[in-house]
Amino acid sequence: MRIHLLGTGTPTPSLRRMCSGYVVRAGGSTIVFDHGFGAHHRLLELGIAPTEVTHAFLSHHHYDHMGDLARLVLTRWDQGAARIPELRVYGPPPLARIGERLWGEDGAFGPDIVSRTRNEVSLDVYRARGGIGERPPPRPVVRELGPNETVEGEGWAVRSAGVAHFGPHLVSYGYRLDCPQGSFVYSGDTGPCAAMERLAQDCDVLVHMCHYLSGTSPSKAFAQSVTGHLELAQLAEKARAKTLVITHVTEQLDRPGVRERVVAEMSRAYRGNIVFGEDLMEIPVAGPAPAALR
Repeated sequence: MRIHLLGTGTPTPSLRRMCSGYVVRAGGSTIVFDHGFGAHHRLLELGIAPTEVTHAFLSHHHYDHMGDLARLVLTRWDQGAARIPELRVYGPPPLARIGERLWGEDGAFGPDIVSRTRNEVSLDVYRARGGIGERPPPRPVVRELGPNETVEGEGWAVRSAGVAHFGPHLVSYGYRLDCPQGSFVYSGDTGPCAAMERLAQDCDVLVHMCHYLSGTSPSKAFAQSVTGHLELAQLAEKARAKTLVITHVTEQLDRPGVRERVVAEMSRAYRGNIVFGEDLMEIPVAGPAPAALR
């Protein structure tokens, strides 16, 4: 299993931190967890072609977590030229309605899809890429999940859990992937909650939003929907996660000296490995190890 961070930022525009996105390769599958704006660009920087992606799991429907979903679906379809299986997309409701409004017959990209399936110029390109006969439109396999559902793949399983973020206006999930090589848990966006603690029990890698400095929350509702650094440390310690990856990093935390302070303060409550996430970083499943001194 290989884990890479695609985007570790927030909706705030940044060239250094793209919006949320993560990719895990396990059991012959390439699985993205969230695909916010810029995450697709990072995927390409890692050398992973869209046609290699087999599954996508969305935690919730904020644009910084799913803005590049249409790009993934359409680019994969266009480049795949009907030679690869359809992408499998999972997430909370109303995922099916969102998909239909994006790539459905009357969706936002409907005119583009019509031109690429009927115009001779596009059909020439389709055949040059290996397509045969009539060109079918994209038909990703979309499945809306409920909390505590499991999706099984080749040598892996992903379980969903309902988490505390922007309810009742959004349904939000965290996910856990288990395979023989280890376990990966992704929080999506959430405030501190027991469901997330249970989902992360004894996991190898926990990638969790760390949105603000504890004690600076502007309201009670804010603190219930996103996680501060000390609350995250306490959650990771209770869950006995082996490695904790800080992500969804805001400008408040992302300053020299503040980053080091965050890690130091979290280390007093959490005894595992702490990684301050950066775009394109690979997270070792077995935990960090120092390089040889040369």
